[in-house]
Amino acid sequence: MENVRVRFAPSPTGGLHIGGVRTALFNYLFARKRNGTFILRIEDTDQTRYVEGAEKYIKDTLDWCGISPDEGPDQGGEFGPYRQSERKEIYRQYAEKLVAEGNAYYAFDTPEELEAMRERLKEQRVVNPQYDTITRTTMKNSLTLSEEEVKRRIDNGDPYVIRIKIPKKEEVRLNDMVRGWVMVHTEVLDDKVLMKSDGMPTYHLANIVDDHLMKITHVIRGEEWLPSAPLHVLLYQFLGWEDEMPEFAHLPLILKPDGNGKLSKRAADKAGFPIFPLNWKDPESGEVSAGFKETGFLPEALINFLAFLGWNPGTEQEIFSLDELVAEFSEKRINKAGTKFDFDKVKWFNQQYIKFSASEKFEADIISTFKTEHNIECSSKRAAQIIDLLKERITFPQEFVEKGLIIFQPPTEFDEKVIRKKWNEEASKALTLFAEELSNHEELSAESAKDLFWKTLENEGYKPGQFMQTLRLTLTGEGSGPDLMTIIEILGGEQTANRIKSSIDLLNNQI
Repeated sequence: MENVRVRFAPSPTGGLHIGGVRTALFNYLFARKRNGTFILRIEDTDQTRYVEGAEKYIKDTLDWCGISPDEGPDQGGEFGPYRQSERKEIYRQYAEKLVAEGNAYYAFDTPEELEAMRERLKEQRVVNPQYDTITRTTMKNSLTLSEEEVKRRIDNGDPYVIRIKIPKKEEVRLNDMVRGWVMVHTEVLDDKVLMKSDGMPTYHLANIVDDHLMKITHVIRGEEWLPSAPLHVLLYQFLGWEDEMPEFAHLPLILKPDGNGKLSKRAADKAGFPIFPLNWKDPESGEVSAGFKETGFLPEALINFLAFLGWNPGTEQEIFSLDELVAEFSEKRINKAGTKFDFDKVKWFNQQYIKFSASEKFEADIISTFKTEHNIECSSKRAAQIIDLLKERITFPQEFVEKGLIIFQPPTEFDEKVIRKKWNEEASKALTLFAEELSNHEELSAESAKDLFWKTLENEGYKPGQFMQTLRLTLTGEGSGPDLMTIIEILGGEQTANRIKSSIDLLNNQI
């Protein structure tokens, strides 16, 4: 069986977009399913766009998501270095080889000359002005200059780039694992720069060379790279590596919630949801963009959601652990069409994971937050009670404290609608009776609290059901919420009685 090797190769040019995490996840699942190797490679050849802290952010994200690489800058491996900036000399020899064999050339055009060429083509109403098989014949390069002139310019230290020489009138074919056969005519391709004037390779050359030298067997990346795939196929051919070319899989675009265009940071900001997995602070502007982690999403929930962005198991099952995703994952079930980013769906996943998680997962954070933010001492037992009370009613873990405060703090404000509709002298008398009876019961279960409420009121001729909402009002200040009798069980008889009496006084004074 083939030794599967895949890579996630982000550029440290800013915070890692959630789409990048999806790409990393699909690579990870593909590798794990086949007992292969998942590699992290930092593609930092574009030093002008390098952002301080971005590489660490990428690593922290993968670590939080639980999709750790087998090889990478920190893990090491026999195919390193795993930062392209540390492999600079490797690329030069391959660029020169392409030139020597007539598949690439030196270009000495200045930025002004390139702009003049584009303007000239625009005036001629060329739809897509570019440096290609036609325009290269009019530019300053080793195809139009004499050998002596080329050598003189290079010896002189004149700045130059190395461009691929796209062949004329050929068809480039690629059998994509997701999309099937993709065919592109070379007439629409441009002579992309392979080596920049600063001696650094562009993505196109560096990723081909690295994928070959690192023995990458499958390239799984976003659909936005599909237009570059024919160029990459040509490079494999020109370098004599066609027989060892990896298989390609281009993942579907992640679309805005309305399906109208690719998801972007601006679109996410406008819709009010995160685009980054962790908080990202822009080192230049200082602007902090909220992350899924800090918003309150569990990594398991986010990963489960991302797996369904462009893939499905072919069954009704939606909740998958990472191990289950590995077991079920198949590239054959990756969709071609773009997939909408449904924020309500990722919140639903978070709710499910909170609902079915053990209390211990949240206890320490709850105890700590009560102490630091509210100066409340919350025992482990009380934290567990709050979790059990609320876990089926919340979306984010921080709500355990926000909604759990009612256990420690009697209400001082009350729902006006419930007061207008339900609060009257009869409610005051009925609940006072219940409070008196509760004073004699320190500990009681939710079930016994309900029995006591019913019996006490029925014995006095009241219909207990009429006073359930006003009982809740006296205990929480709200007209709805978590199980009322469980709240009484947590508070205990005496504390519940005192709270009811205190609230009755406040309510009676308000009317």
